[in-house]
This record gives sequence, C-alpha cells and structure tokens, in this order.
Amino acid sequence: MLEKLQALEERYIHLEGLLSNPEAMNDMATWQKNTKTHAKLTEIVTKYREYKACLKTIEDTLELLREKLDDEMHALAQAELDGAKADKERLEAELRILLLPRDPNDDKNVIMEIRGGAGGEEAALFAGDLFRMYSRYAESQGWRVEMLDSNPTDLGGFKEVVFSIDGAGAYSRLKFESGVHRVQRVPDTESSGRIHTSTVTVAVLPEAEDVDVQINQNDLRIDTYCASGAGGQHVNKTESAVRITHLPTGVVVQCQDEKSQLKNKEQAMRVLRAKLLELAEESQRAETAQNRKSQVGTGDRSERIRTYNFPQGRMTDHRIGLTLHKLDFIMNGDLTETIDALTAADQAERLKQAD
Repeated sequence: MLEKLQALEERYIHLEGLLSNPEAMNDMATWQKNTKTHAKLTEIVTKYREYKACLKTIEDTLELLREKLDDEMHALAQAELDGAKADKERLEAELRILLLPRDPNDDKNVIMEIRGGAGGEEAALFAGDLFRMYSRYAESQGWRVEMLDSNPTDLGGFKEVVFSIDGAGAYSRLKFESGVHRVQRVPDTESSGRIHTSTVTVAVLPEAEDVDVQINQNDLRIDTYCASGAGGQHVNKTESAVRITHLPTGVVVQCQDEKSQLKNKEQAMRVLRAKLLELAEESQRAETAQNRKSQVGTGDRSERIRTYNFPQGRMTDHRIGLTLHKLDFIMNGDLTETIDALTAADQAERLKQAD
C-alpha cells in the first residue's frame, strides 16, 4: 500500500509542476486533463501526507519515551503516542478505501427512470412521491433536475417519469437506488382503511457522453407524433413528441415534455446514449459476475431493494438490513443516512474481496 501511495504522491507533484508552467495552457485539452487528474489525487495525497506525519509523530514520541522523563512528562508523551497510534489505524483504513478502484461513472450526471409497477393508480402515485423525494434530495445537494419525459395520471401520479440530475458526484450517490421499491400504505381511495402493497421500479443510469457511446445515425428510426397529457396548447396539435428506436438493440426511447420537436429529440438522444451505455456495461458485468459478487447491486431492476411502510413510519433497505423510523423525513428528501450506509456497505464488501 505504501508503495502505491508514494507513487501517487510523486505523480501529484509532477502534475503540480506541469500545471504551474505558464506554457501548459497552450494545449488546453492536455491542461484540462491534467487538472482533473490533479484534483482527483488531491484527497488521497493529502491523507497520505497526514499519515506520514502521524508516523513521524509516533517515531519521535517513542524516542522521547526512551529518555528519562518525570512522571508527568512520561504520561503526556504516552498519551500523545496512544493518540497517534489510533490516528494511524484510522488513516490506514481511510487510505485503503481511497485506494479501491473508482467506478469510472461516479462523477457523471444521471438519468433516472421511475415506473409504476404492481398496484395500478397507487403505484403511479408512489412513483410521483419518489420523483419528488429524489428531486428534493438533489436540491439539497445543489444539483439541477430536468424533466425529460413523463406520463402523468389524473390523480397526480406518474405511470412513468424520466428525468436527469446534473451535479458533481450525482451517480456516485444515487447508483444504489436502482431496483424495486415497495410501498405499504392505505390509499386515499381505500374507504375500508385496508393497507395496500404496491411497487415502483427505479433505474439510475450514468449519463453517457458522445465519447462513451458511438451511435450510427443509420441505426436509428425516428418517429414524431402528437404529445399527450398535461403540457399546454402544443398537446395533440403539433407533432412535437419524438420516439427513437435503436434498430441493432431494439432500445426505444421517447420524449414529449418539450414544445420543440428539436428539443425533444435532443433529450431523447440523451436517454438513448445512457441506455446503450448501460447495455454495454451490463454485458461487461455478466462476464465478470463469477469473479466478483457485490453486496450492494447497482443494476438489477428486478431486485426488491426497499420497503416504505407508512403505517409504521419506517423505511427498510433489504440489501443491508437498514431500518430507519423517519419515513416523513426520507420522503422529503433526507436520504443522506441511507446513501452513506449503502456506500459504506459497498466499500466493506470491496475491501473484503481485495484482501
């Protein structure tokens, strides 16, 4: 581990030298690449330097304890040594996590799809609740939410809703939300007070850039049609809605929320690129599935991952056995504790596999 850390620090110092050269900005592409690499290394190099300082403190304190000290000085030195040893263990654990291979998608924006499953109108209403939950969480992180496509219902829910979340580290925080979310509550339409169980499917896709996915325009069939549902005067009057079919894979995406056909096409292409990237990564995951099993999945939409029980005011994440009795706060976008726990569980599993 120390050899890796030393190599990373040397690379960091080398990049500092390159970036401080006034001529470096003559090649803007290389300068931007080096700037991003330097920024990514900053956290681990800073932590490594803190670790080295801790080792120096231990060495110096041990040397001091070998000298003849009065009782008070000896107690102070011993306390400092004990504290430094505790810091050393903490820093080693943090450095091991920082050295884990990073998910290349972690810094990407995301495209989220929420679809009502079993439960009819109640599932559609909960799909709307989840959309608001994620939107509020994104707002708390300073991220931007943009609606891409939706199929609203008369009661205010969504049969499906597709939206993007743009912000630093969005995928790293939201990638564990993919899967089946189950809700248990008494619907407003239930006169007898009976608890219903409904399901909603959530998919979280890293947004792909042009360099991530190459799309041949000849592989696309693009259809236009009149939008439906809420949206204003353009609904059912102009063919502003766009449906794109990727012929080689059969992937179909559509967008109708914008009044402009061109804007809808641009939005649909964003979703298409994300879906094609997901297909490519699913294929890679399948090839390595026998060698790597993760406790916290990020891609299986059929896996029931979470239950929201409204009568008991609790949320349970079944993958890590986490239960929180603060459902009102969670539905209002307070997802930090849940996401932190999922991230920690994933890191622990990957550390176990790395040993």
